[in-house]
Amino acid sequence: MKADVLQTSLIWTAYGVAVVLVLLVAVITTYTWQSPHERSIVTNLVSTVSITALLATVFLLPVDIALVSSTGSVHLGAKKEWATPERVEGILRTLEIVYYTLYSFDALLCLIFIPFAYFWYEEHDEVEEEEGTTTKVTRFWHALRYTLAFAFMVVILFLIGFFVPAAGNSHRPHMDLDYFKRLLAANNGEKALTFGVGLLMTLGTLLYILYTGAGMALLPVSAIKSAPSISAPQLSATTATALERNRERQRQLEMRNTGRPGGMSSKDRRELDALLREERTLVRRQRLAAEARGDGRGYIYWVWTKLEAVFRPLKLLGGILLLLVALVVWVSMLITAIDKAANSVCKQHCGYILGHLNVFQPVNWIFVQAAKVFPVDYILMAFIILLFFSSSITGLASIGIRFLWVRIFQIRKGRTAPQALLMATIMLALIILAINYAVAMLAAPQYAIYGTQTFCVNRPALPGLQPDCRKLREMVRPCSEVFSQPAAKDVCTPTVMSTFLNRVTLNWPVFGAIDFWAQFVFLGVFLIVFLTTLFRTPRLDMSEIDAAADAEDEGLLASTGRRFGATWQDITGRVNQGHGHSHEGYGTGTEGSSALRV
Repeated sequence: MKADVLQTSLIWTAYGVAVVLVLLVAVITTYTWQSPHERSIVTNLVSTVSITALLATVFLLPVDIALVSSTGSVHLGAKKEWATPERVEGILRTLEIVYYTLYSFDALLCLIFIPFAYFWYEEHDEVEEEEGTTTKVTRFWHALRYTLAFAFMVVILFLIGFFVPAAGNSHRPHMDLDYFKRLLAANNGEKALTFGVGLLMTLGTLLYILYTGAGMALLPVSAIKSAPSISAPQLSATTATALERNRERQRQLEMRNTGRPGGMSSKDRRELDALLREERTLVRRQRLAAEARGDGRGYIYWVWTKLEAVFRPLKLLGGILLLLVALVVWVSMLITAIDKAANSVCKQHCGYILGHLNVFQPVNWIFVQAAKVFPVDYILMAFIILLFFSSSITGLASIGIRFLWVRIFQIRKGRTAPQALLMATIMLALIILAINYAVAMLAAPQYAIYGTQTFCVNRPALPGLQPDCRKLREMVRPCSEVFSQPAAKDVCTPTVMSTFLNRVTLNWPVFGAIDFWAQFVFLGVFLIVFLTTLFRTPRLDMSEIDAAADAEDEGLLASTGRRFGATWQDITGRVNQGHGHSHEGYGTGTEGSSALRV
């Protein structure tokens, strides 16, 4: 019993540490991505709490796998002495409570708090508040009214689950197995919940295809292949020099034409107009370079930019590692998807549940081998989940929030509007449901369902006893959904997450079919974006940056924010004297700007 308590406590303690780290990541992410000119306390608080809750939810899957795996002996194919049916049921019940608590909290955030924060910010009008035509009370009631209307429409979707008949057991093959019988045994409340989750998971899958698929390809490649880095102090110094020369030339033209009867000549007028346009560009460039250094952004942002500069040389090594992991995950998902399409025990009737893997699957094999050294497999699972989540954020930052081809909001470091941050949080909540499905059903299906559990196919010495495989290790089999032996039923305990996901796809096959075939589209999007990015040469064109700055006042930082803070000068904050007055490579004019290319 002491070993049981110790191992369970270690697993939950590791999860608690992960949640604390997640909170730190959420604070830094919210602070660095939101625009400092549009900062809102309500938006910051809701976004930070929401991102923390979402990551805490997605990191619960490794805990789920770890706890059910701890109940069995991998080498003997039997339950441990302490893992009595009551004790195992208690572990599963605790997991269910944590799952339902986190998902309920996530739903509350997405239905109430995030919409309320969105409408609260939208109702803000400084002019009306100064004139006294509106107050915080009226602003609160307007935001609450819109929030309740939004929540009412969503709740109706859940109520449909009480009345729409579920698929049930309609004479489908293999439905006589105990595993499927347990999945089909659900009351109206559970069916309504599976309908709501299935609908939201399908919506999240549509977002997952675009954002996670593109982001998983862009995340490692962008770290390996990046455009030339700009030193913010160097750019600021060269721009200041060019600006001084520009203004000196303007003074010369004005003095030369002072007192001239006919006024300034047409030639000098054209040159002065060009100098004025160049001056506006240089002023913009100088201000944005100063912001890139962290001027006026606070101490936390300043420290973060310095750390980015220090660890930037590790980007190449990290990018290569991420690329290898992403390719292995992509190949594994493709193998599982083809295996499910060809060998599923019930095809589209149950969401293509696969009894056991028929082909070598790299990720699943790696997890099984890593499970021999505690807790390497759980760390790897957390890393895979974090890869999917980070890829989703990268996709959101690259593509932006769109309706069809129309961009509504852009997600970018230091320039994200509060409304965009809140909408991105809701989108990430939906994507997380799809990520849970992808990891549990395709990336590592057998490991995600049963972990490292095995069972012994040897006959027990006496009825009611566990089979003994201590001297017959070759009779130990990995747990699978299709085994109907009594030993498998007594020993193999599926994870709470896999049980719930399979219950969704089995009770509502249309959701299961859509979510499954969407994985092929996800793999296709990854391949297209990966090949396109691989053969595309990154470049930094100052004329394009200045053109963007003309259209949008903060265009320079938006276009090159990820390329600032890349040199030693950004760490020290000082400019080398040998280059302080050189503006070669950056370009100073609106028409004579030079392009930097790799």
